[in-house]
Amino acid sequence: MRRIALVTLVVDDYDEAIRFYTEALGFRLAEDTPRPDGSRWVVVEPGDIGQGTALLLARAEGDGQRARIGDQTGGRVGFFLYTDDFARDHARMAAAGVTFLEDPRHEPYGSVAVFQDLYGNRWDLLQPAA
Repeated sequence: MRRIALVTLVVDDYDEAIRFYTEALGFRLAEDTPRPDGSRWVVVEPGDIGQGTALLLARAEGDGQRARIGDQTGGRVGFFLYTDDFARDHARMAAAGVTFLEDPRHEPYGSVAVFQDLYGNRWDLLQPAA
């Protein structure tokens, strides 16, 4: 079996990113391991261990990487958080201070709303249609 296990997300600060993804989005901190070079291997997951793709939160190094924080996909929605209960997760995330860029929409493919993470990257919260 092959699958994409991790996607790197460039962040400004490990701890503020961990707080946002675990507290505001409800992800699980899967790993936070110091590395000899002073960086950390930080992995967060939206679900149970090994159930889907996780994010590797990588602190930006240098001006080129810092310039990409919050704009890793050129302003497009680049990340898709699937849920089995849109109303529950939308309400919980909004109460936690997540910025939604639109009201929920009900499309033929499911219920969806675009939100942004703490750096401005755009995400879809999406409950696929049955």
